[in-house]
Amino acid sequence: MEWTRPGLSSPLRPICDLRVLDHFIKEARDAEVAMKSCREGCSLSESVSVPQTTVDFDVWEEKNGLDQAHEVQSGLCLLQQALGLLKTSVTNTALHSHLDNCIRNLLSINAVLRSLNIQEYTPPASAAELEGTWRVSSATDLLQVHVNFLRGKVRLLLMDAQACQQDVS
Repeated sequence: MEWTRPGLSSPLRPICDLRVLDHFIKEARDAEVAMKSCREGCSLSESVSVPQTTVDFDVWEEKNGLDQAHEVQSGLCLLQQALGLLKTSVTNTALHSHLDNCIRNLLSINAVLRSLNIQEYTPPASAAELEGTWRVSSATDLLQVHVNFLRGKVRLLLMDAQACQQDVS
């Protein structure tokens, strides 16, 4: 894997190695496991909007790449907001580092998308305007959605990324 140094003007090379995503999924799972074993100071203060994680492959395949990217970016944005809220309502310090990792990883996934020339998309400020969302009120449910979203739609988007197709010989 090659990292570009800050300050270099060369464009970011596409990050096509799915092991990067696998690492993020593992850390998301670790957070979910830690949350399940947490007994005190680990609840969500209010219900939050999260992306729908189920994938109807026929519907997904019919969408163009831009729509798929927007759906993933909207989902990442919702998860970032939800995990940020969870972090402020959790008093268990052991969970804080897990949540910090998860939030940092979501930002890294956005950087991966940029490296794949997927245009940045800012979803509407109100989650109500987003299609395909639902609300969860438990921290465990939120972290489960997080894992499933990474394993599902994020993985599908990265696997089909145009920037990675020419690497296949």
